[in-house]
Amino acid sequence: MATDQLDDFSIGTFTHAGKERAVYRSGEGTAVIVMAEMPGITPRVADFARRVRDRGHTVYLPQLFGRPGEPPSPGSYASAIVPACVSREFRAFALRTTPPAVDWLRALARRAHEECGGPGVGAVGMCFTGGFALAMATEPEMLAPVLSQPSLPIATNRARAADLGLSDADLVRVVERVHEEDLCVLGLRFSDDRLAPAARFGSLRRHLGDNFIAVEIDSSPGNPWGHRRAAHSVLTEDLVDEPGQPTHDALVQVLDFLDERLGASVDA
Repeated sequence: MATDQLDDFSIGTFTHAGKERAVYRSGEGTAVIVMAEMPGITPRVADFARRVRDRGHTVYLPQLFGRPGEPPSPGSYASAIVPACVSREFRAFALRTTPPAVDWLRALARRAHEECGGPGVGAVGMCFTGGFALAMATEPEMLAPVLSQPSLPIATNRARAADLGLSDADLVRVVERVHEEDLCVLGLRFSDDRLAPAARFGSLRRHLGDNFIAVEIDSSPGNPWGHRRAAHSVLTEDLVDEPGQPTHDALVQVLDFLDERLGASVDA
């Protein structure tokens, strides 16, 4: 896979609380923050962002880790995962804790709403950043949080497997929004994915009730779709983008969810 030059994205920076990061932006319409999985803004993550853009949204791709446009490789994973796992910004093993990086992402969402207008903002987190979309839903601007294979905290035991990666106070605020504003949360995972454990979706169901929309794709041995048991990246690396394939259907469901919650000016 070739490096994606990301030529159809503009590159800017955003600073909050003294932290500056690069942000890739493309499109017009309501804002959607797309947060990359490990090892970063890969070509397939960028392609997903383009699909969101082409539905009539402005996509913001913050560079949280990795080298933008570089395809996955053993080297790119190693250079991204090791620093991220020990970073205080991400708190990869912490229980009942909102990672500090989320505060920067909430501020980016506020800025994106100011720039793009509309009813609010969407967020799609993947893998390492999957739970960040839920933590961002404390903010009134966040109307469409999508958690694709949320993997933090890293599930080294039962408590971490069930943990949602945010503080008790933030969870209370999200639950309040569910009840008071009919906030809905969309989650995606493969059935046998140990990195995004079933217990985490169980916690989401328990706290959010019917307002948590769970999409769980069969990746058990012998599944009819041929998904490998280690399948993980629903919207990118393990996507089979063909009608009738469950990952394709999940992708369409994400795009429709963003459209319905945010509005869009361009039909798919």
